Amino acid sequence: MDLRSDTVTQPTPEMREAMYRAEVGDDVYGEDPTVRRLEEAAAAKLGFESALFVASGTMGNLVALLTQTGRGDEVFLEAESHIYYYEVGGIAALAGATPRLIPGDWGIITPESLRKYCRSTNIHYPNPALLCLENTHNRGGGAVYTPSQTAALMGCARELGLRVHIDGARIFNAAVACGCDVRELVRGADTVQFCLSKGLGAPMGSVVVGSRELIERARKWRKMVGGGFRQIGIMAAAGLVALEKTVNRLAEDHQLARQLAVGLAEIPFIRIQPERVQTNIIVFEVDEARISVESLLARLQEAGIKANSSGGPAVRFVTHKDIQAADIDYVLRTIAAIPVAE
Repeated sequence: MDLRSDTVTQPTPEMREAMYRAEVGDDVYGEDPTVRRLEEAAAAKLGFESALFVASGTMGNLVALLTQTGRGDEVFLEAESHIYYYEVGGIAALAGATPRLIPGDWGIITPESLRKYCRSTNIHYPNPALLCLENTHNRGGGAVYTPSQTAALMGCARELGLRVHIDGARIFNAAVACGCDVRELVRGADTVQFCLSKGLGAPMGSVVVGSRELIERARKWRKMVGGGFRQIGIMAAAGLVALEKTVNRLAEDHQLARQLAVGLAEIPFIRIQPERVQTNIIVFEVDEARISVESLLARLQEAGIKANSSGGPAVRFVTHKDIQAADIDYVLRTIAAIPVAE
């Protein structure tokens, strides 16, 4: 049982069949019909002109940064954002941009905080160029920007002369949690990246959407960073199935996450706020006076349950399509039975 991430999902039989039967061509020449179908479907679903299939969310975010910033430009990010925290420093090392970190509340920033951190024009300061929002927010425990929060930040960014990129690795989880069309969460953004290989269950790939002009520029940057695919329609076929068939089932993952959070709250050596669990990510803290995180994870591993530490006393569980209600019951029984110090 693997609760480390929703990246561990196995492709469905329908995805495997689609991959086997995929019509392919050389994508660098623009000749892979399955990739073109995926890109067209993705652009339409999010309400944009054009789209680009990329290898991963990290590549998608990097290409979006390269397309919309110049060397030394300032990029505004929540302080615990995935782009800053988990993407190997590519924002600085490869895009040459300067990250400006804004502390958030469970990963969520406000227009007021953006205005506070966006400094006035001065010869000493970097050129303010881009706001990056992450929805849902990974290290924020899957926290969601609502349509109204997103719109307010978009408006503020425009007032400040900033472009907007949305790291929407789990944007469909956000839409399901809000009960809205995904287009309501990305309207007004310049670019959006979303993952096919997380909650949607495909074996690999992400898509960047934007205007036709931006995506053409992004396509060249993708080539530069090694993302020039050949007969990649084999993988795009699984992405098409993910996009068309698995979005609606994300609510099941959210329900299991809430069930898990409520159960964890009843275990004495665990600290969690179940009301904070909005999507499929659960972050809780262990009372380390009673048991260490390392000991808890080792006990879980012995019971056949994989999980990750989030740093310090925190542990993260992520529900996904390969986790069932019976698995949640087993996890809760296992944790409750672990001997701890009194």
